[in-house]
Amino acid sequence: MNDAVLHVAERVREACIRAALDGYQQAAMSGLCHEGACEAAVDAVRMLDLAALLQQQDDSAR
Repeated sequence: MNDAVLHVAERVREACIRAALDGYQQAAMSGLCHEGACEAAVDAVRMLDLAALLQQQDDSAR
């Protein structure tokens, strides 16, 4: 695997973790129970705009 592919994969992983943590925190602050907050965290990852993330990667590589 080349360095560029690994870098993109790392950025996607970081974005997923950030989205999950933010989604959980927002849901918990809104009063959802743990299970509901976990579902919100997963939904936050599902809603990530991967095309925008990859576009940012392309823009920063230039």
